[in-house]
Amino acid sequence: MSTNTQIYDSSINESPAIEEIKDVLKYKDLIIQLVRRDIISRYKRSFLGIMWTMLNPLGTMIVMSIVFSRLFAMRGAYPAFIITNLVAFTFFSQTTTAALGSMLWGSDLFQRIYLPRTAFVLSTIGTGIVNILFSLVPLIIIYVFTKTPVKETIILLPIAILFIAAFALGFSLILSAVVVFFPDVAEMYPILLNAWMYLTPIIYPEEMLADVLGGWLLRLNPLYRLIRLFRLVTFDGAYPTMQEFLFAMAFSFGTLIIGWVFFTKQAKKFAYYV
Repeated sequence: MSTNTQIYDSSINESPAIEEIKDVLKYKDLIIQLVRRDIISRYKRSFLGIMWTMLNPLGTMIVMSIVFSRLFAMRGAYPAFIITNLVAFTFFSQTTTAALGSMLWGSDLFQRIYLPRTAFVLSTIGTGIVNILFSLVPLIIIYVFTKTPVKETIILLPIAILFIAAFALGFSLILSAVVVFFPDVAEMYPILLNAWMYLTPIIYPEEMLADVLGGWLLRLNPLYRLIRLFRLVTFDGAYPTMQEFLFAMAFSFGTLIIGWVFFTKQAKKFAYYV
């Protein structure tokens, strides 16, 4: 009498999100090379090279300071306030926009070779982190020029950057999954991004929106939470309250988890739409 032995393979029932994490760890060298390629291709034909990363927020800050400095009466130096917010927002806007482009560019490769579907999105976030580190140079210059004090709260800056990066990654994964099925989203996103910028206290003090919709316009804006945390530890030189810290962490990593699960569930359908 023969008996059939059933062998349980846990990988069969493993979720796509967990499988993707394992693949990312396996192909981490590829992702590093994609980051390196993005940086080199972006600056190799530019006369000023990496200096553009520093000049972009600096130039925008100068224009906005000239236009709005007399309009908004603020505590502290307005140029320092502007460039602090711009460094954080530019990181988010550039990485999410680049993620859309890289997904559309790289989707054709999914039919030719195997690689983690999140690789291109992860590489844009890695490139963005490199860029924001360079953007801190003009921020420091403006702080020195405007005599804005830098306090010990600056030690929390890496955490603030990590939170923004996690939110940008999660949001980019959601956008990248949607744009494969609906390419028009890539054309509409700059409009949404522009509206999001003006609904977030970047060029004006947050008190201006404190009473709009009973304050819910700010409370439900994740970018406000994250940029505020970034500004607190740099420009304001203040420690965030536990509530502010927890809200920022919840928005960033909550979006990352939702984006990762959503993207990996849709990833197997990508080949039919590219």
